[in-house]
Amino acid sequence: MGIYSTVMETVTEVTGLSPTAFFIILAMMVVVYNIVSGMFLGPEDFRQKPQKEPIQVGDITESELRAYDGSDPKKPLLIAIKGQIFDVSSSKMFYGRGGSYSMFTGRDASRALAMLSFKPEDLTGNLEGLSAEELGVLEDWESKFIEKYPVVGRVVPAPNSSENGEKVHIQDNDRNEKIES
Repeated sequence: MGIYSTVMETVTEVTGLSPTAFFIILAMMVVVYNIVSGMFLGPEDFRQKPQKEPIQVGDITESELRAYDGSDPKKPLLIAIKGQIFDVSSSKMFYGRGGSYSMFTGRDASRALAMLSFKPEDLTGNLEGLSAEELGVLEDWESKFIEKYPVVGRVVPAPNSSENGEKVHIQDNDRNEKIES
């Protein structure tokens, strides 16, 4: 006798039901269980939980930020807005390689977000010359990022550079020569 026949006979002997009736009742019990247990879940159970704790990068320069552009799958995806660095790794389909906003990753995207621009020359933290309306748009973006993504650091000027990005000339008195940085 095959396994199927043995199982069907055992179901009838143990339950007193036909195999069809037994499996219909079993299926209904599973459905009822899922419905009832779903009634006891809170809203926090439906929120998407982060896969892991975000890595704090602290104070880094714009050139160091570029390493977090998605080219290394072991590193988080980071975007800066007004100097604050956000971990956007939870939205890889948007900010990861091939995503519609991947050009912002690894950059301070403040100007581009304010101008709603995808131009590479706008991918900068420079806010000079932006209108009040554009600055308002940037504030909206910043609020959305603060709500959705953890802040993991901030962008700081590179050592030996001025605030406006100009190169600083340092005189090496020992060798009597100028060093550009």
